[in-house]
Amino acid sequence: MGISDVIADFINDLLSEDSTAEVQRAELASRFNCVPSQINYVISTRFSPERGYVVESRRGGGGYIRIRRVQTDPKLLIMHTVNAIGEGVDVNTAAALLGNCVAAGVLEEGAARLMMSALSDRALRQVLPEGRDLVRASVLKQMLLSTM
Repeated sequence: MGISDVIADFINDLLSEDSTAEVQRAELASRFNCVPSQINYVISTRFSPERGYVVESRRGGGGYIRIRRVQTDPKLLIMHTVNAIGEGVDVNTAAALLGNCVAAGVLEEGAARLMMSALSDRALRQVLPEGRDLVRASVLKQMLLSTM
């Protein structure tokens, strides 16, 4: 397990106690013996809006990073997710969006796995590589809308 995974797990543990975690970048960097930019990387990649988080930060001596898991109505989450997809979506982003829906209880894990199977590059192998993200986005949007 890499340092990014360890830091993300630590933050997730804080979030499991409450839907909000407040941390200090320098304190976390010291705790995990890494540079503060590593903390920034973990927060920007693992706790992004696409994954269902809102991140606020205040710089300075008493600065903090506040991470909040967004709790929302299932239909609103589906609509937010559909709107976040845009014109094209790659496999990893599609997985993150569906993972967020599962974590929020909007989708069953089995349904998300089935959707990911249909969105995989292997399933879309008849589509030219440069068009797969466009097709994937369209299919994902329709699948999500059908769950409402």
